[in-house]
Order: sequence, then C-alpha cells, then structure tokens
Amino acid sequence: MKSSVAGLSIAALLATCPPAVGQISGDGVKIGVLTDHSGGFAHLVGKHSVTAAQMAIDDFGGTVLGKPITLITADHQNKADIAASLARKWFDVDGVDTITDVAGSAVALATQEIARSRNKVLLVSGAGTTELTGKSCSATTSQWSYDTYSFAKGTASQLTRQGGDSWYFITSDYAFGHSLQAEASRFVNANGGKVAGAVRFPFGSADYSSFLLQAQASKAKVVGLATSGMDLLNVVKQAREFGVVQSGQNLASLVVYINDIESLGLDNAEGITLTTSFYWDKDEDTRKWAKRFMERSGGFIPNLITAGTYASVLHYLKAVSASGTDEGKTVAAKMREMPVNDFYNKDVEIREDGRVMHKTYLMRVKAQKDSKYRGDFYQTLAEISGEESYRPLAESECPLLKK
Repeated sequence: MKSSVAGLSIAALLATCPPAVGQISGDGVKIGVLTDHSGGFAHLVGKHSVTAAQMAIDDFGGTVLGKPITLITADHQNKADIAASLARKWFDVDGVDTITDVAGSAVALATQEIARSRNKVLLVSGAGTTELTGKSCSATTSQWSYDTYSFAKGTASQLTRQGGDSWYFITSDYAFGHSLQAEASRFVNANGGKVAGAVRFPFGSADYSSFLLQAQASKAKVVGLATSGMDLLNVVKQAREFGVVQSGQNLASLVVYINDIESLGLDNAEGITLTTSFYWDKDEDTRKWAKRFMERSGGFIPNLITAGTYASVLHYLKAVSASGTDEGKTVAAKMREMPVNDFYNKDVEIREDGRVMHKTYLMRVKAQKDSKYRGDFYQTLAEISGEESYRPLAESECPLLKK
C-alpha cells in the first residue's frame, strides 16, 4: 500500500512539473500563417506575411532546441468558420504549434477560441479588435501590430483638438469596424467633439455613393473611415470623386497602411493624419531590416502587420528556446516574462492581457513635392509611449486580470 501511494504521489508530482528541457512535440516546431491570400486584405498580408515569418525563422537559425522549424500557410478567405476549421485541423492533425497573422478581427476571434481550447499559442499581428485582449483575452494569445483603441485614440484625439469637432463615420460592418468606430467616438467626445452620425457597409462593397452622400449631408467637419484594406482604398477614391475634401470636410482614415498610401498616391493621400506602430523609414535599424525584407519580397514596402508578424515569430522562437519546450501555456508564459527585442521593439513588455506594449506614432502624409524617394511618405508629429497608447488595465474586461 505504501509503495502504491508513493508511486501515485510521484506520478502526480511529475504531472505538475514543467516539461523537461528540449522537449519538443512531434518532429519539430511548426508555425502556421493563417492569412488572406485572395481577398480584400491580400495586398497587405498574404504572401508578405509568409515572407516575414520565414525571415524570422531564418534569422533565428532555422532550428530550435535541435529541432527543425517549418512553416505552412492557408487562406482563411476572410471567413471565421473557415479560419476555425483550418486552425482545428492544423492543431489536431497537422501538428502546428502556433498560428500567426489571422488578418481580420472576426477571423482572429474565431481562431483564438480554437487555440484557447487546445492550449496553443496565437500570435495576432493582422487583427485590431480590442476584444482579443479585452473580454475575450486568452493566456496563450498575444496581440502585436496594433489595436483599434491605440489608433483611434491617436487620430481622433488629435484631429478633434485641431478643430475637427464634429464627426460622421463610414464603418465596416464587422467586429473590427465596430470597435474602431466605438473607440474613435469615445475620444472625439472626450476632447470636446460630437458624433453627428454613422453608417455601416458590408465587407467588400464596391459602391459607396449613398454612404458618402449621407456623410456630406451631415455637414460634419470630419468623415471618419472606420475600415481598412481594399474597402479603404475604394471609399477614399470615391470620396475624391464626390468632392468630399474639396467641399471642406476632412477625410480621416483611422487605420491606414503604408501600402494604401502608395496605392492611392500622395496627390490623393496628402494631409491624412494617421497613427501607426511601425514606419520602415523611422531609423537605421528599421531601414536595414526593411531593405532585407524588400529584397526577399520583390520590393514590397513592409507595413505594420509585416513587421508584427516577424517580431511575433522571432519572440515566440526565443521563448521556446528559453523554456525548453513547445507546450503552449509554458511558452506563452515565457513570452510574457521576456522583454521583446528586435529591429523596432526595444525592451517592450507583453502585458498579462496579451497586449504588446510598443510605441505608436502620430503621422501626417507628406505632399508629393516633399517626398524624396519611394516610401518617403510620413512626417512624424508625435511619439506616443505604450502606456499612453493602449487601454489601461484599470479599464480592461480581460478575465485574466481578475484575482
């Protein structure tokens, strides 16, 4: 009897101990880039996110704890059910250890639930909804590139203070757009402005004429675009055709990628105020990395999602190496314990809710005459600390914070 009790005690003790150093499941570490390869975000992510993830693997050395690192990718088609199905298969059948990118907030939230149920690490670089680190937060998820709170706060606060004290929103009708509008409205009101109205449109719309007419009829000083990707490009182009800016209204794109600016051209984009967490031309370190990336990507200018994908994969691999295992909860805890360091993050904390606390920057798009070379698009107006950029923990709905 004593021998049996002792055996059970040892077994119980072993079950609660962390995995041994060098314990890797399967034949190595497998990373999945779940992204948009064919839809409205494909020009921003897709193959470019795959390149960024592979670049991080290569820079890390291609192996971890003596095991190879492999990369796979799939197209979630901007559909949450497809993303969830792919994530389930990757984790349960294909031996994927972590998923990155997940562009699109509905896609990211669906994937997060699959990762949570399997104690797998999710590295969100392509989605901005604050729910990921708010009421839906997970101990194995971290959010890297941006969120709607930080970008809405930077842009809405600044424009309202500058006199744009009435807003009308044209908003994508899904979680990302809803979150972006809600956050921006909050900061408009907090800075003495008012929201005159809003209209929502379905993802992938082609005709924005009725929405733009409503915005013009509102007489709001600022037309806030709570959207991104191809929807953003199309609505900005049509806004120019309708003379929104020419009639005296300010067009504010709350989430803009540098590739959008290049697609629009500086003649169309000049003067747009925006917030970003990454600019390839910020300093020598970002320029060196961007040059290497552009050489591998056929000249694509890296955006904040590209940079976030690279940073998340590199930090994940560092955490696997440091913790001696690819077990999800252990690695996620190590990721929060270790500061993030790469070509643009310097000793950055991952908060308990999963928010990566890097800086953000308030930018203004230059005029064509002031741009000296390709990608020389932004003038920096302000540098905003991570603590000031992101939602304070005191306001968070994240269950992980409840003791």
